Amino acid sequence: MQIKPSMQYDHALGALRGLSLGDALGMPTQSMSAESIRRAYGTVTGLVDAVDDEPIAPGMPAGSVTDDTEQALLVAAQICGNGGHIDPHALASALLSWEDDMKARGSLDLLGPSTKLALEQVRNGADIATTGRTGTTNGAAMRVTPVGIAHSTQTPDFADYVYESCRVTHNTVPGYQSAYLVAAAVSCAIDGASTRDCITQAIDLAGAMRWKGAWSPKASVLARVRLGVDVCVATDDDARFIRRLRDEFGTSVESNESVAVAFALAYRYFDRPLKALLTAVNIGGDTDTMAAMSGAILGASVGADAFPRALTGKVAEVSRLELEPVAESLLAVRTR
Repeated sequence: MQIKPSMQYDHALGALRGLSLGDALGMPTQSMSAESIRRAYGTVTGLVDAVDDEPIAPGMPAGSVTDDTEQALLVAAQICGNGGHIDPHALASALLSWEDDMKARGSLDLLGPSTKLALEQVRNGADIATTGRTGTTNGAAMRVTPVGIAHSTQTPDFADYVYESCRVTHNTVPGYQSAYLVAAAVSCAIDGASTRDCITQAIDLAGAMRWKGAWSPKASVLARVRLGVDVCVATDDDARFIRRLRDEFGTSVESNESVAVAFALAYRYFDRPLKALLTAVNIGGDTDTMAAMSGAILGASVGADAFPRALTGKVAEVSRLELEPVAESLLAVRTR
């Protein structure tokens, strides 16, 4: 189903708002266990300041985004400034400059393990064709939403655009699969698919793909995402559903854990978007990234008002985000 350009803008803005809100909601709990989260905050029900012993973002004020949103906006800038494409050398340079700036500000919120390893190789003169071949974490998936906004899955080169966004840091089958699934779900939603339909369509599209990237012995991201949908259908009780995600999938930075959980949360709480994000925030592990990916999918499918304006507005204010022109520029690429 095709929707009007004005509606596409609403859904594109929704994707960016959902990503940034999920990121900011999860900022105070990232890398903490569920038990530690309960001791520090009780149950997180909104935007809160990070406690002083938060492992990644100690003392950060409520509404602050992390590397998930900031790297997604770097990708958006690359797309809009390069005719829809992402040059891997330019992206590597932008990411390295971003981390240097974060270090200068004294931030602990730096590049993830896969991205850091690949970019240090780039910094030391390695050929980009050889980097990223151990990157199986969610760093490519967390920043790929702008690709899904800028390009339709109906274009023949959609998969190539996704690959451009991940090859320098996550040139593995899991890295590519995870980025493709998120981008495809967002893209299908921009074209009018509902939350559950865009997830189903992304899974189907991924199932027909021939994957580039280095082989990994780790569990398939696509298989885990499929299983997550099955768990949603098979598990009635919310508490048991959450236990199953934590115990049977895991919530680490590995793509086959956190991406699968993000899709499962979006699928289950398709009619309660904020519930999906808050569940991710309280479940423990890579909370900000799971919430950001779920938020991007839900925002893309529901629209700009998928989440309370008071929350998205506070994130924009605190983190100095101007998402409206980003959404417009990405859609201009899509419709050119």
